[in-house]
Amino acid sequence: MLRVGIIGTGGIAGAHVEGYRAFPDECEIVALADAVPGKAAEKAASFGLGDATGYDDPLRMLAEARLDLVSIATPPSTHAALAVAALDAGVNVLVEKPMAPSLEECDAMLAAQERSGRLLSVVAQNRFRDDLATLKDVLDSGLLGSVSHVRVDSAWWRGLPYYDLWWRGTWEKEGGGCTLNHAIHHIDLLLWMLGRPTEITAMLANAQHGNSEVEDLSVAVFRFEQGLAQLTSSVVHHGEEQEIVVQGEKARVSQPWKVVAERSNEAGFPERGGDPDLVAAIEAVVAQREPLRHRGHAGQIGDLLSAIREGRAPIADGRDGRNAVEVVTAIYKSGIERTFVQLPLRADDPYYRAGRLVEHAPHFHEKQRSLAEAAS
Repeated sequence: MLRVGIIGTGGIAGAHVEGYRAFPDECEIVALADAVPGKAAEKAASFGLGDATGYDDPLRMLAEARLDLVSIATPPSTHAALAVAALDAGVNVLVEKPMAPSLEECDAMLAAQERSGRLLSVVAQNRFRDDLATLKDVLDSGLLGSVSHVRVDSAWWRGLPYYDLWWRGTWEKEGGGCTLNHAIHHIDLLLWMLGRPTEITAMLANAQHGNSEVEDLSVAVFRFEQGLAQLTSSVVHHGEEQEIVVQGEKARVSQPWKVVAERSNEAGFPERGGDPDLVAAIEAVVAQREPLRHRGHAGQIGDLLSAIREGRAPIADGRDGRNAVEVVTAIYKSGIERTFVQLPLRADDPYYRAGRLVEHAPHFHEKQRSLAEAAS
């Protein structure tokens, strides 16, 4: 039975609690920690974790609770220090997205994972959704041929009070805006499906949130070895209609699910009726998929528990988390410097370092309100 602790008891902590509860024969939540005095004990009671100890100091929890695994569900600026402390204490780590605000901090976390011999997993819960795993399986089948173009709409909507919480809407504490903290999900999926791009260009804006330093909208174009991708990152899209559309050499697939396969006539124009045999073959891949037993955070936690037990890497590891942060960093660099950015980013690139973004990022607005707790 693995002993589990959770650092940070804000909104996302509930997803971790429920994820661990899906595996009662494998793990037990024994401790919670939060820097706000008394909050961890209060949340333990509200979650129904009567036997869990509440700590006001996460480092004390790591020293005393004899943990095997810890979830870190705190603001992004704290991820690196807490993850390094946990790994150096011999504790496996599941850290919320984004892994950290800078590549320098990501690499410090990876170094701690390497020297500790423990596992480091970064939350990428959308890999554990049936619809998106289906899209991945179709791409891996090779039926689409080479990929020409991908359009990703990471479309969210947040009202003005969203950025009133003390750490949100600041480059220093949140690390960025919607690109880092919302679209990171879709960036991870894009990398999972296609691999890393070679070049990025982007533009940033704050269109609607006057209580936020950071962007609430960005549009980026990625160059891959053969094709292109475009990513819209947003918290200004009414309806939150998110979509991934993959255009391949032989067919198009997308989520929400749709498949289309054109076939050329003698003049090169689309032949009426397309290619029904290819559509049928793609649909067969979908029909043969075995649904995931656990989804979202529970799916990722189940994989991590298995990885600890089996001594293997988790499906979404620290290197995956770093790769997503590298893409975000390139988007920010491109938007700020108004340039094309080549990947991979090297350690001597100024934007690799912690603090560089804070120094050079535009302050679209200054925060007017800063609340200790989010409104319920």
